[in-house]
Amino acid sequence: MKVAKAALPLLPLFQRLLPGLPGLPGLPGLPGLTELAGLPGRLTGLSLTLLKASALEAAILAGHVLLYPSGIIQERRPVCALPLTGSQEPQPSPPTPRLPARTSPPVVLLHGFIDNRSVFLLLRRSLAQHGRHQIESLNYSPLTCDIRTAAELLGRHVEEICERTGSDRVDIVGHSLGGLIARYYVQRLAGDLRVRTLVTLGTPHTGTRVIPLANAHPIVRQMRPGSAVLEELTRPSPGCRTRFVSFWSDLDRVMDPLETACLDHPDLAVQNVRVSGIGHLALPVHPAVATGIRQALDTAEGTEAGSEAGKRAGGLTVA
Repeated sequence: MKVAKAALPLLPLFQRLLPGLPGLPGLPGLPGLTELAGLPGRLTGLSLTLLKASALEAAILAGHVLLYPSGIIQERRPVCALPLTGSQEPQPSPPTPRLPARTSPPVVLLHGFIDNRSVFLLLRRSLAQHGRHQIESLNYSPLTCDIRTAAELLGRHVEEICERTGSDRVDIVGHSLGGLIARYYVQRLAGDLRVRTLVTLGTPHTGTRVIPLANAHPIVRQMRPGSAVLEELTRPSPGCRTRFVSFWSDLDRVMDPLETACLDHPDLAVQNVRVSGIGHLALPVHPAVATGIRQALDTAEGTEAGSEAGKRAGGLTVA
């Protein structure tokens, strides 16, 4: 009893850590103390999870640094012009080759801030192994200073893909800032006419406060809560045809707060998928997330924008 009374000044802290816990028998005025004995174990489990996630993030970062040079050059496109041989006159470019349209639309991969298409190496392989053979990546410059400008570039890229493949629509997977650029294209530049499904991975839909010193970069300022760009994305989008699937991680250190990676808009068909056990860099790399992405793209068939089925929440534990 003396020990319990001595702990009284700490009760507010314990109740914040362990909300809603029952009281001790015989001590109705000390709610929460029955679970204090289990607190060290819980903290140990949390610490181990954080340690594993941090180690994975470090390993992914090291691997990505090695792969980064391979993704600097823009992805090759089909060459339409005929080469000159001898004294031949220049020949007019033939029409852009069109491939037969597939049941599944092409997939466009869009990287995050200060990154390039090499981040999608494993995801691309996973999609290709499961029947997605029309996969394309877009690099935008790290010097890009406006999300709107990057969204316009994405729109031109999507139009070129549709013209070349004969497909009317595409699916987009965007990591971090890439998801925000794709969302701006869909909502503000009529991209919903072309984008069937937009999958975002760790995207700051309502802005992130992480690393205040990064505000020196204009595009980072646009990712802050309350920015003009984010305010534009809160405006009505009636009749939006695109289906959104937003993957967010409970250990994502780049998202502050964590819930900013969830998408909530009354006019959008959204499925938010919580991922447990990994960090920001692992989202486009982890095989379990890749499986979730494939499922999101495969189930897009028959899902109408605005339907309740598109708004169901899901969960994914990978640790």
